[in-house]
Amino acid sequence: MYYPYLRGKQFELLALREFVTNYAGTCHVFPIIEPVKSSFNSMKLAIKKLNEVKVPFAFIINPKKGELVGKFETVLAELDEVLSEAKWTPAYIVDYRNSKRISEHINEKNYISVMLICDESVDTNQPAFKQLLEMNQIIKVVFADNNRSFKRELSRLQKEAIRIDDKFNAQKRNSDYENIPEEQFSEEVFYYNEDNFAGFSDYTVLSSEYIEGGMLPKALAIHFTYQKNKEIWIRHFVSDTNDDNSNIQGKFAEAAIKAIQFFDELPYTNNALEELNKYFKTEQYPGLGVLKKLSIKSHLELINNILTIQA
Repeated sequence: MYYPYLRGKQFELLALREFVTNYAGTCHVFPIIEPVKSSFNSMKLAIKKLNEVKVPFAFIINPKKGELVGKFETVLAELDEVLSEAKWTPAYIVDYRNSKRISEHINEKNYISVMLICDESVDTNQPAFKQLLEMNQIIKVVFADNNRSFKRELSRLQKEAIRIDDKFNAQKRNSDYENIPEEQFSEEVFYYNEDNFAGFSDYTVLSSEYIEGGMLPKALAIHFTYQKNKEIWIRHFVSDTNDDNSNIQGKFAEAAIKAIQFFDELPYTNNALEELNKYFKTEQYPGLGVLKKLSIKSHLELINNILTIQA
């Protein structure tokens, strides 16, 4: 099972909604959603869609990024109605100091199936964390695969171990991707079972670093993943006229035609690539947010298709 980690921003959630609409019957994706916006409209729409197509998901109650840090009771109050109708797993980000509070909150809410997401600061030998981990309600544990003894402990406790990796090699400027047109992205979809993981997670084609907004770029870059043998690679398609931030539609056309030609030669397509092709052919620039949505949706489609074949 694939557990993509998505921040609750408009276009990440839109990518998820469109993906599950198309793959509801053959979905091998279990999204992890961290709410980061104090406006809940996009989140409510996403949760309603997940519920409608019967796709389960994990929802982080104590977000560590964005506008809702420290406001998890507000988050639950705002989303209580839609969450009450959905098949969801409460998830908590565990850091070096909050294990006891999480244990208390699980008991207060009477949750029976909980996911833990281990922050890099977690001391897995800390008594409070060990007590939290031993709770029967803890079913799934997401962590970076850099602690063999912890993985063995999860196996002993019969918890589902899910590895998470930060795979996107972010550059300071979009023009920097010209020097690395493609690079290896991941291979976990092919091997996570062999490593005795119940699932694997990443931040799709985004970095784990949380970035709020951004300026109009001088260079436009489109990022799409694809399969090369038993590996996932990522290709960066960059515009050519990158001296200033004028003519963004022209920059889009320069980058989009490279992506379209590349995937025509594989050959490989999916709903996201077909949507990109439509924008290009009709000479429409959809905006940076939509391009991010297409990159995420394409990655979800790719991984899901591989898992469907392997099932």
